[in-house]
Amino acid sequence: MWGWLVVAVLIDIEGVDGAGKGTQSRRLVERIRASGRSCALVGFPRYDATWFGRAVGRFLNGAFGQLDDVHPFLVSLLFAGDRFESREELARALATHDVVVLDRYVASNKAHQGAKASGPERLELVAAIDHLEHGLYGLPRPDRVILLDLAVSTAQELVGRKAARSYTEKAADLQEADGPYLEKVASLYRELAAGDASWRVVGCEQAGALRDIECIGDEIWRLASELLPGAAS
Repeated sequence: MWGWLVVAVLIDIEGVDGAGKGTQSRRLVERIRASGRSCALVGFPRYDATWFGRAVGRFLNGAFGQLDDVHPFLVSLLFAGDRFESREELARALATHDVVVLDRYVASNKAHQGAKASGPERLELVAAIDHLEHGLYGLPRPDRVILLDLAVSTAQELVGRKAARSYTEKAADLQEADGPYLEKVASLYRELAAGDASWRVVGCEQAGALRDIECIGDEIWRLASELLPGAAS
């Protein structure tokens, strides 16, 4: 893994667009720091920080065509390239902190690109992304992946409330605007979670209503603190 010195616990927050990953990632970082541990937050894609990140922004704005116009494996190279460019920053964070929280990571690439395929092709694509990012690029595997599970209809409503983003002037980018596609992404996320012991799923709704941010955050903290000796539950 590029000779990195990995000291930190690596926690990845995942979910469909609008599920609250950014909010909950920041809240988790604050809670970890309040427990007396050093913690860094790294979010992907890094739209303004890397060459590939800017290319991802162009893709999501439709510069390369509509969502289905570009083969998902080629799209996966853009997102993986953003992390490849960011590997030194990630390495420094892992070497100098107790915990690193990720707002999306390799699992996002698997879920979003794999959702565009089916059957054996989907399995091959997910495996290829894993080999590319963890094998060839040497990116470390997270100690825990926490999936924020939210109905797509609710997630899209929340996307519409987001503040302006640096990479787009649209209310919703190509991925966020496509409900049927996001349903497939959500389904694949659940499959990935069911097949990997390092994953945990946090339901963001209860009895058809959105749970409080604080309640979701408490559950995330409980799952994260299982990896932090001495952390209060």
